[in-house]
This record gives sequence, C-alpha cells and structure tokens, in this order.
Amino acid sequence: MPPPDPGWTRRRLLGAAAALAGAGVLAGCGARVPGAPGGTDAAARLTARPQPEPPAAPPAPGTQPLDLGVERPPLLHVPPGLTPGSAAPLVVALHGAGGNAEAGLGVLGGLADERGLLVLAPASRGSTWDAITGGAGEDAALLDQALARVFSTVPVDPGRTAVAGFSDGASYALGLGLANGDLFGRVVAFSPGFVPGSSREGRPAVFVSHGDADDVLPVEQTSRRIVPALRDDGYDVTYREFAGGHTVPPEVAVAAVDWLGAG
Repeated sequence: MPPPDPGWTRRRLLGAAAALAGAGVLAGCGARVPGAPGGTDAAARLTARPQPEPPAAPPAPGTQPLDLGVERPPLLHVPPGLTPGSAAPLVVALHGAGGNAEAGLGVLGGLADERGLLVLAPASRGSTWDAITGGAGEDAALLDQALARVFSTVPVDPGRTAVAGFSDGASYALGLGLANGDLFGRVVAFSPGFVPGSSREGRPAVFVSHGDADDVLPVEQTSRRIVPALRDDGYDVTYREFAGGHTVPPEVAVAAVDWLGAG
C-alpha cells in the first residue's frame, strides 16, 4: 500500500486543507481565492489520445522506463497475459508528496498483474505535483508526452482509460480527471486534499476513499466536503470511508480496482 506522505508535508497539507475548506474551494467547483492552489486551467488539458488504429501487439510484460529525456522518467508496467490484437485498460497512477514513479506503481496495491491493467506511473518534477503548489504545468506536459508514447506503442482501450492517485496524487488525479473526462472515464482518489482547478470536460465517474482518523489530510476538511460537492455538480461518486489513517487498506484497493473493472 502507498506509505503516508513524508512528515515534512504534514503541516503544509493541514494548513492548505484548512485554508481551502474555509474558502469553500476544496471541491473545485469553479470558486477561486487568491493564493489557493489551482493555476492555469488550460495547462491541465491533455492532448494525447489512443490511436484509431492501435499497435497490433503489446510490448513484453514487465516494467520499463519511458525515455523522455528527464531525470526521473515515467514507468510503464505491462501485465502478463495481454492478448495480441486486443486493447488493454490503462491506469495513470500518481504518487503522493515526496514519492516517485515506483510509489505510483504501488497506488493500486499491486493488483495490476492480477487484473490485466497497464499502469503508467509518472514522477513529479518537484517534491510534489505542480498543481498542488501553483498550477498544472510541466508535470501535465510530461504526462501528455508519456501518454502519447504509450498510445503509439501499446494498444489501449479508449473506453477504459483511468487516472488514480494517493494523497497529493489523489488531488492531482481529481484535477486532471475532471479536466480530461473525455480521456479518463474513471478517476480514483485515495485520501485527497482538494480538487485543483475549475476546468471541466466530460463526466467521468469518481471513486474516493478516506480514513476517518487521517491526521495528514483530515477527512472532515477534505473528502466529506469534496464528495457532496461533486455529487451536487452531477458526478457519479462512489465513496468509501474506512477506519484508519492516511493510507490505502488492501480491501479499499481491491474495491477500487473492482470498480475500475466495472466500467
């Protein structure tokens, strides 16, 4: 399961969550206050899309870096058993603050091989995703390049493309997912803090989980506000609140992957 975000982020995350809660922008419903995370909505839009005529066969199973000329390259994990000639589901998996691409691969609890999921795990350029600290920019641009590379080399099912994340990665997944609902049909947010940006495209389904004893991103200031606001905006939201802290219990990871497979 993903580890908690490093301790150095705790005070920052708590302060940001409290400030955003008071400003009424945790749900990202178009409201904006000076200094709140968000940035330029246009930068969150992704242009890469699955190929109309996808490659005939997937690459060999395993995990490989994508050479995009960056120090921390995205990782692509190809599960075993993919059928040549058929398109596979893809999940973009986003790590928490202080994490890396390897941590992103663990967001779904190691269930990718069991469920036949392609997983693309980028790494943030800084200590966390740029949308958390000021606005989608270089992280989204690199993800767009990585997606274009994947779509050109791997047969991906356009109807089963999702984005998932933990903690800061969950917040970023919500921002990217709602801004690119024409690409991501489903969004998984494990213990998010807020929804960056206000751009909306399409109507993806959303899965949110949160621990009732989370002392990093307290649930009453985050998911208990995010979920009702998204529902009020017309999104189909599945919510799992569990007894525990800032983590993803195995049973919650299984429930999320089952939910992804139901799409």
